[in-house]
Amino acid sequence: MSHEALAITLFLVFVGLTLVLTVRASRQTKDATDFYAGGRSFSAAQNGLAIGGDYMSAASFLGIAGIIALSGYDGFLYSIGFLVAWLVALLLVAELMRNSGKFTMADVLAFRMSPRPVRTAAGVSTIIVSVFYLLAQMVGAGALVALLFGLTGEAAKALTIVGVGILMIVYVVVGGMKGTTWVQIVKAVLLMGGATLITLLVLGKYGFNLSSLLSEAASQSGKGDAFLEPGLKYGTEAQGLAGKLDLISLGLALVLGTAGLPHILIRFYTVPTARDARKSVLWGIGIIGVFYLLTLVLGFGAAALVGSKEIAASNAAGNTAAPLLAEKIGDIVFGGVGGTILLAFIAAVAFATILAVVAGLTLASSSSVAHDLYAHVIRKGKATEKEEVRVAKISAFVIGAISIVLGIFAQKLNVAFLVALAFAVAASGNLPAILYSLFWKRFNTAGAVSAIYGGLGSAVLLVIFSPVVSGKVGPDGKSTALFPDGVDFHWFPLENPGLVSIPLGFLFGYLGTILSKEYRADKYTEMEVRSLTGIGAEKASPH
Repeated sequence: MSHEALAITLFLVFVGLTLVLTVRASRQTKDATDFYAGGRSFSAAQNGLAIGGDYMSAASFLGIAGIIALSGYDGFLYSIGFLVAWLVALLLVAELMRNSGKFTMADVLAFRMSPRPVRTAAGVSTIIVSVFYLLAQMVGAGALVALLFGLTGEAAKALTIVGVGILMIVYVVVGGMKGTTWVQIVKAVLLMGGATLITLLVLGKYGFNLSSLLSEAASQSGKGDAFLEPGLKYGTEAQGLAGKLDLISLGLALVLGTAGLPHILIRFYTVPTARDARKSVLWGIGIIGVFYLLTLVLGFGAAALVGSKEIAASNAAGNTAAPLLAEKIGDIVFGGVGGTILLAFIAAVAFATILAVVAGLTLASSSSVAHDLYAHVIRKGKATEKEEVRVAKISAFVIGAISIVLGIFAQKLNVAFLVALAFAVAASGNLPAILYSLFWKRFNTAGAVSAIYGGLGSAVLLVIFSPVVSGKVGPDGKSTALFPDGVDFHWFPLENPGLVSIPLGFLFGYLGTILSKEYRADKYTEMEVRSLTGIGAEKASPH
């Protein structure tokens, strides 16, 4: 059996299994609490696995391995940034968010402020962050199919993106949070298993000597010792100061972005208590920590065994490094058939990864549209639970369609980079509003709206006028930006906007607050008691 047929078979087995789980979950989804929060019925360990499944995206698996394989040390910073970010989520956000006892990020903000403007801003932000993140998964799907089937035609990639989009809509519409969570749990187990297997095979090839692996990676990269030192991707002589600032900007976005990601925040509501929320984050950190250590071996292993040139020739952004490594190490250890089987398995796991993450993202954004924008802004809190869930399902179709169209146009970009942009937008708009709301007594409606729109707007604006969209060229002189050769309207020198947009988000929130006279000390006191003790959270209704 060819690797193409084997990969399709394995993938179809996964899809069949998850669809069965989704249909079973749909029978237990009776009201809004079931649809949005899985009936708050998941244990800390189950939710921890689902958090891992939600967070270990195609960007982590394909993108980070690719960046390390092409840029060495500088790519490794993505692994560290994504992991350290969880400490911010654990210490500042997880327990307090769960204690608010609601369904979306906007519930926390609207508790002590004028609900309509705040929910509108939070809803808009949730949708924009989710679509950025969805784009990365769609691009990863296109790259995988091109590698697996040797397809170079854009039509084939586009069809794959459409297929992934349709499946993610089915998971959300049919299964809600329960179905989506089980998909993520199954996928997390498969991904950890696949990544661990390849890591052990690669380390075994080098006698479990990391130094041998790194020196081989450096020699095969064509960059020599520079491959193992900072500066290949960020801070090169050609980039000068802008490269160094870009690196700091990337780190800030990765470390602060997780605590503002809507699809991660809603996971804190699926457990019965705040203690379980905290424990599930600890489970998540353990799983995610091990996984990101494995990506180091995957990236350097791909550079050593496949070679940077071959990886770049297969996919300029490096998104196919992990599957190529699977095929190579399988071939070395088990012979040709082994390489075929391992490539097929890893490709199927990567597809499973994409499906699980896009389902979580679609659920987060459609929940926000239904719960925040429809139920509270349009219907002013008078919508029934049935209406709300129906609107959430319709929203899933619309958001899925938008993501499919944008994904088809963004296929040249590295998926890890696209996720870093989503993190920058989340850290610039959502995080300032959440932290101010939880910890600053004076914070008010004007501050929340200013923080979200100011941070969000500045991040998106800076990305539009950055080298990522226009003006960036590769070593071959061809455009690696979103726009083709000859189009250059960038004026912002950094690829990552976080260094500027995150402080702006906090500044806008501060200015909006002090320039407004609104001040509701009683609501802050009530919020503080609830967030610290959980009193009232268990009885919290969706309205």
